[in-house]
Amino acid sequence: MNLGLRYFLLAATLLTFAFNCRATTAVAQDFIYTSSGELQSHERLLRRPDIAGAQVVYNWKQLETGPGQYDFSRIEADLAYLQAMHKTLFIQVQDRFFSPDARNIPRYLLTDPSYGGGLVAQTDQPGEGRPAVSGWVAQQWNPQVQLRYQKLLQALAEKFDGRIGGVNLPETAVDIKMRGDRTGFSCDKYFNAELENMKFARQVFRQSMVVQYVNFWPCEWNNDHNYMGRLFRTAAEQGIGLGGPDIVPYRRGQMKNAYPFFAKYKDRLPLIAMAVQEPTLTYINPDTAKPYTKAEFETFGRDYLGARIVFWSTSAPWLK
Repeated sequence: MNLGLRYFLLAATLLTFAFNCRATTAVAQDFIYTSSGELQSHERLLRRPDIAGAQVVYNWKQLETGPGQYDFSRIEADLAYLQAMHKTLFIQVQDRFFSPDARNIPRYLLTDPSYGGGLVAQTDQPGEGRPAVSGWVAQQWNPQVQLRYQKLLQALAEKFDGRIGGVNLPETAVDIKMRGDRTGFSCDKYFNAELENMKFARQVFRQSMVVQYVNFWPCEWNNDHNYMGRLFRTAAEQGIGLGGPDIVPYRRGQMKNAYPFFAKYKDRLPLIAMAVQEPTLTYINPDTAKPYTKAEFETFGRDYLGARIVFWSTSAPWLK
């Protein structure tokens, strides 16, 4: 097969995939999600005919070993593995981490003074039984850090655009202790940096889907800074998909933040892709006093949020 025909067929396949995600009101396509290095342990699930593929999370440190030195061998292996089963790969490029020991960005960002330490701690409120430092997030509001992240996205696009189903950018929620912060963080700077990153991803990924996860913004409640409104409007204007890490039907916090915007924009976005992750499975339906069922997640995700893809935790009961 000549190269031109090959790329034509790839483009046609992705366009069909996007159309099917957006144009149908049928049950959303089901994917599993997992971490890098664990994909092959879920072969039994991936061979199910009702599983369309996988979202795999790759942390920044795995993908960039030094300034501009990239190692995409894990993605290549996962892509080949899924393609052999005629399944689709979504990659999530992780720049924030939810464990005190996870500082998973390239070492040069942590040690070179021009990057200001690279990371900043995420914190939990005291008294919740969790450590003061609950995780870390890259300083995307530092122009030097953001530049390196965008170069990573560009390198990924040069290698995988048109070959993968899409790229996911991590959730917008962060919990940073702003008093005494020395990184130059502000809520406006953070919002603008995240907006710039998703627009940049759309510029470099011209064939594969781009999906920005959005749930909460620091400093904002009920769109009182218009962060949520501006992000959804920009995504609709520029053909950027949106999604989120949790489907929790009508939960108050989400209903005061991202959820109403999904409902409002579901016919204007190229793709809405939501996840049901491990913590989501622990939520109790107040009407039944039992954990939410697959049907309850899907009905709310599809009919209210407009989700056309659901990334499921491999521990979801219906997958066992």
